[in-house]
Amino acid sequence: QVQLVESGGGSVQPGGSLRLSCAASGSISAINVKMGWYRQAPGKQRELVATILSGGRTNYADSVKNRFTISRDNGKNTAYLQMNSLEPEDTAVYYCNAKQITPARDYWGQGTQVTVSS
Repeated sequence: QVQLVESGGGSVQPGGSLRLSCAASGSISAINVKMGWYRQAPGKQRELVATILSGGRTNYADSVKNRFTISRDNGKNTAYLQMNSLEPEDTAVYYCNAKQITPARDYWGQGTQVTVSS
């Protein structure tokens, strides 16, 4: 059984910052897993925000490049998303994702709300 627990969401004014954390527990090996963050705004489909491989290679959505930074601590099985220069358009529920490579498995956290508003 694998669980992903997110934390760090909240409300912030435009231009502010938040840091999300995602702790993975259970039978999962950090070496075998790609971690990622996705988000879903009201009335929209879930979209990719950023991913990171166990070796540190990252990928970002164009809309968050140079503002968001994904990182991970393999020893703690934890991923982070540092969000700077937040905009109202970043308002969404943010979900942590762990894609296990072998065997192929897809795990999701429960989501954490991020609201950017003045």
